[in-house]
Amino acid sequence: MREYLLTLCVSAAVTYLLTGPVRKFAIAAGAMPPIRARDVHREPTPRLGGIAMFGGLCAGLLVAAHLSNLSSVYKLSSEPRALLSGAGLIWLLGVLDDKWGVDALIKLGVQMIAAGVMVFQGLAILWIPVPGIGTVILTPVQSTLLTVALVVITINAVNFVDGLDGLAAGMVCIAALAFFMYAYRMWYGYGIEQAAPATLFAAVLIGMCLGFLPHNIHPARIFMGDSGSMLIGLVLSSGAISITGQVDPDAITDFTGSTRETVHFMVPVYMPLLLPLTMIAIPAADLVLAVVRRTWRGQSPFAADRGHLHHRLLEIGHSHSRAVMIMYFWAALIAFAAVAFSVTSSSLWIVLVIVALSAVGLVVLLLPTFRPHAPRWAESVVPPRYRRRRRRLKAAAAAAEREMRNPDPAERPALNGATAIGDRPRLPERPTAGSGQSM
Repeated sequence: MREYLLTLCVSAAVTYLLTGPVRKFAIAAGAMPPIRARDVHREPTPRLGGIAMFGGLCAGLLVAAHLSNLSSVYKLSSEPRALLSGAGLIWLLGVLDDKWGVDALIKLGVQMIAAGVMVFQGLAILWIPVPGIGTVILTPVQSTLLTVALVVITINAVNFVDGLDGLAAGMVCIAALAFFMYAYRMWYGYGIEQAAPATLFAAVLIGMCLGFLPHNIHPARIFMGDSGSMLIGLVLSSGAISITGQVDPDAITDFTGSTRETVHFMVPVYMPLLLPLTMIAIPAADLVLAVVRRTWRGQSPFAADRGHLHHRLLEIGHSHSRAVMIMYFWAALIAFAAVAFSVTSSSLWIVLVIVALSAVGLVVLLLPTFRPHAPRWAESVVPPRYRRRRRRLKAAAAAAEREMRNPDPAERPALNGATAIGDRPRLPERPTAGSGQSM
């Protein structure tokens, strides 16, 4: 675990430190496209954040190659090199698209080529494990088509959801964290050596997202662009491909003791082939809805619009930050629920917890104007918008400002008899000689 944490921290640190210089380079290179009709940000923001994320990927894989335990992954498998080859190709495509723009069909073609390069170097689904039946071996053509489809769908799912500050990086980070827990348990809990590359890919991906998020949270100082969104989508799909079709269910049955337990454990393996990824079910659903919506209107499936899930959250009244947190919540609920099902066969309590959390999520989703506030003892550790004292002071300052800007003297509250702006309060008259009052 320490070597995985070291790899994660190195990837996060390199990504974080590179993002600042990359932002300056993007501004100098003119990679700041004007605001489009579907955008939600108000000021032009530089892209090319994927350059820093690619640097974090390379640094994480380089450090892992020199660690005592993780170096065995490079000796026993060619998957890290295959990932780096496909990632380099897809990253270069993203950089060109962020700077000059690339046609959608060309991007789709290069995505398929990048997936084909990984398949050629050994990163592919070789068979589909079926508990009770055994392994269904795929032909080379079937393996290539299934792998390419999974890569392309995952890349575009992450790319489609990248519409709010911090949304794509946070959701992929949550997915990678859940996937890391599953792959790490399979590797060290069950001794399945084929899960080692997927565990490494997930750790590096978590570091890439964590290192970029501080620069990308609302208001974002830089966007990851297609160079970043397509890159993290490819890395996430590579982990799913690496662990799917490489694990023999009969080997797991030796530990679980029954086929039924094996089926429960293998649930997150089959889900990625169907959704295509349980870990990014929300982006995948958004992708399907976008394709259906645009096709129904007679548009190209790649034509951009403002009908994504995060856009709908903004339209019903949620703030930018709350819309992102709601998407985080549902992504985490689905991802960690799938991992929980693989841990235990006693699924009743898992179902009850999921139902309770879903009810809480629906309440927050349907109450866009609700703003929770923290107790006074916790105000020092929560964001300022959740502090009651700060909100009261802000409201009082806003009321005072409105009062000073009010041009109608009749609506100004009188102060000791003053009825107009600039009038001084009336003071008691001083007695003078001859006024009939004693001195």
